[in-house]
Amino acid sequence: MKKKTVLLFLLVLTAAAAAFTQVQSDIIIRLTGGARKVIALPDFRGAGTSAQFADLFNRTVFEDIERSGVFTMAPKSFYPLNPPQVDRDLRQPAPGQPDCGGRCLADWAGAPVNADYLGFGYLAEQGGQLVAYGSFFNTRIAEAGAAKVFTKLYTGELSEAGARRIAHEYAADILQQFGVPSLVGTKIYFVSDRQGKGTKEIWVMDFDGSNQRRLTYFNSISTMPSVSPDGRRLAFTTYAKGQPQIMMYSTETGRFIPFRNSAAPTNAQASFTPDGRHVLYASSVSGYMQIYMAELDGSNPRRLTNTRAIEAEPKVNPKTGADIVFVSGRGGLQQIYRMNMDGADVERLTNGEGEAGNPAWQPEGRHIAFAWTKGYAPGNWNLFVMDVASKETVQLTFGQGRNENPSWAPDGRHLAFCSNRTGSYQIFTMLADGTGVRQLTTEGNNWMPVWSK
Repeated sequence: MKKKTVLLFLLVLTAAAAAFTQVQSDIIIRLTGGARKVIALPDFRGAGTSAQFADLFNRTVFEDIERSGVFTMAPKSFYPLNPPQVDRDLRQPAPGQPDCGGRCLADWAGAPVNADYLGFGYLAEQGGQLVAYGSFFNTRIAEAGAAKVFTKLYTGELSEAGARRIAHEYAADILQQFGVPSLVGTKIYFVSDRQGKGTKEIWVMDFDGSNQRRLTYFNSISTMPSVSPDGRRLAFTTYAKGQPQIMMYSTETGRFIPFRNSAAPTNAQASFTPDGRHVLYASSVSGYMQIYMAELDGSNPRRLTNTRAIEAEPKVNPKTGADIVFVSGRGGLQQIYRMNMDGADVERLTNGEGEAGNPAWQPEGRHIAFAWTKGYAPGNWNLFVMDVASKETVQLTFGQGRNENPSWAPDGRHLAFCSNRTGSYQIFTMLADGTGVRQLTTEGNNWMPVWSK
């Protein structure tokens, strides 16, 4: 009898584990799109002046495609020795000669490359401009004419910036064939202390870490950036005038926009509603940190929470605009909660196994990413994704220091976050399944990334 009981327990445990694994897999598939196609991207070659930009062009294309998570990258060591450069290089294999040395699509579709798609082309200089001729083919179709997805001419400045731009454009055209929006043109705002002297300022960079530049010059502490849905306004908290207050900045003009802070020692953690017409924030005007909603200029504040606990980090569902996730200490340790836009129907989302914070809605409004010390992991904050309706979670980072402040890319497939895994806090990006981690910053300490279109 005892053996049967133990066996039954093990069967139930195994079934539960399998069900949990299936739930995790379902969440990941929804976020990343499931199975990936294999792509081969032989290097573009350049002649004359254009040759000096070939490495940068090829690296940028490869990284854009790899970062997208749409494809598995075929190892370059498996590539045939003589890849095509223009469409006319492609031919049909001769009878009895299945190997064309790289000039037949079958060379790329078969072992060891096993690619589903092939991108190729070359660089040239024309009229003082850098020109790329880029093609994209489906290798599973034997006849080259039918296999061609597109061939296109790209033109840019004869410079590193020009090479990077046309490489981004070529990669974006490839991704567009699969309904995946390119991240080119998106920005990541963040906090950095790289100037030293105990200050923290707001910075911005391109999605791949290039073009990092400083936005604020208060020589104080400026932190907690948030960007409006249209990308035209940046809200942040600054100690420039002594106490922490919210400031608003125009990303178009580079000028500050008036914002009416509540008469309180602390006003912080501003975020925008999806229509861009209101701001949510945390304020101590009542004596306790509570959540408020106000007009875009800070006027007409309305209190949404009413407790003696710390209520903070409000974020509105970007898809529905109907509910808010936030952090609260009302149950002891800080946890993540959800409530309606009027503050009603409060529901706890995390289960109390450690502290949780930094909630961030995925653009489609079904999932949140957040930081959690689940199981009271000593000193470690890890990143998780939760299906808000079912409360099922998937862990993305594992025991590599503190991992915090997740922010979704506009495509809903990538996350930016900060981590001290290298010894200092730096900004990283990764796919929504936790793979494809890339470090974007290296200088000083960098925190609180916010990804904006």
